Amino acid sequence: MRKIEISGQVTPALIAELLPRASVSIDSVSETVSQIIAEVKQNSIRALDAHAERFDGLKNVSFRVPKEVLVEALNQLDKPLREAIETAITRVRAVSMATMPSSVRVELDEGAIVEQLFIPVDSVGLYVPGGKAVYPSSVVMNVVPAQVANVPRIAVSSPAQENGLPSPSVMATCALLGIEEVYGIGGASAIAAFAYGVPEIGLEPVAMVTGPGNIFVAAAKRQLRGVIGIDSEAGPTEILIVADESANPRFLAADLISQAEHDQNAAAVLVTDSASLIEKVQAELVVQVGLAKNRDRIEASLGGIQSALVLVADMNAAMAVANEYATEHLEIQTANPEELARQVRHAGAVFVGAYSPVSLGDYLAGSNHVLPTGQQAKFSSGLSVFTFLRTQQHVTYSADALAKVADSLRVFSEAERLSAHGRAGSIRLEE
Repeated sequence: MRKIEISGQVTPALIAELLPRASVSIDSVSETVSQIIAEVKQNSIRALDAHAERFDGLKNVSFRVPKEVLVEALNQLDKPLREAIETAITRVRAVSMATMPSSVRVELDEGAIVEQLFIPVDSVGLYVPGGKAVYPSSVVMNVVPAQVANVPRIAVSSPAQENGLPSPSVMATCALLGIEEVYGIGGASAIAAFAYGVPEIGLEPVAMVTGPGNIFVAAAKRQLRGVIGIDSEAGPTEILIVADESANPRFLAADLISQAEHDQNAAAVLVTDSASLIEKVQAELVVQVGLAKNRDRIEASLGGIQSALVLVADMNAAMAVANEYATEHLEIQTANPEELARQVRHAGAVFVGAYSPVSLGDYLAGSNHVLPTGQQAKFSSGLSVFTFLRTQQHVTYSADALAKVADSLRVFSEAERLSAHGRAGSIRLEE
């Protein structure tokens, strides 16, 4: 991994220069994705057939997964994996239920009431990737918050494998959660199908699409935003670890590797004020990478421009780097992790202390692993019940309550040269 030393003031330009993300340009696939979307919109099932053969080498895919196939996948699920998935469901549901907001009623004056309600979207299409790996965990992370938010209709799509069906573990997890509308459609085709519907397989358009995916999925979500709601454009996964001399270099190396194995473009960054810790982590990386199953992918990620071992003057500088980088996953492994965690402004999720690895959040912590990447943590949040809710205000005023503000209403409207606004209030008081 690259070694970088940062001294002096931490600025956006400096971090962009020294810690760039991997070069993954959505624009590079925009034309292809536009064509895919147009074909699905115009040709429906015929387009899906053509795309399945073109991109995956599959013919005669049914796309809609029969209920009995979902049940069979659940029956065939390995018992320890089933128990792990059930534990994840329980924990994510507990956190989701605890964070579900309640409606608010404010009485500003006698007879002057404003209520804020939280209304779920009517329907969601949840995308679950299926490329280099399969992700039953992503089914849990998408479905459970949507269920807790009381979304009436939930559909799941994941790329078909060689047998024309999604991964067995993905289908089994859908069955565990009671999801019966499941499709074996992948990539941009799936996002377009959710947006415009495919009547031949009973797929009606959805209001919103969530879930991570590859560059084609991200491009499709960008192009279809407005036709459908989206959560975010997910990019390659990221981990940034803030650590001091007290940190265990074996833990740090393992955590960097755990994210690097996702993708050759994954970013793995360690920020510390200890030169000796960097040397120890480097030594551990050599050992642990050599034992890893996904060694080629890991080596490409750790050796990429997006990954680095960063030396700073002190922990204040380390936190400045972390906040400016705005990583998807932030780990704090220091002598005082809780204190430093209070300084975090920008991160998708924060893992506090030596025994809170990112991989725990990926599966069983109870938090959600669908998180903002590529500095989007500066302005957006991870997936939660709030993703599937809209706020709606109800305004109820009596005649007396309106009378108390009628003069101010008139003054405001005249100041903005919109006198009819004021008249709409005063006319009610002339009766």
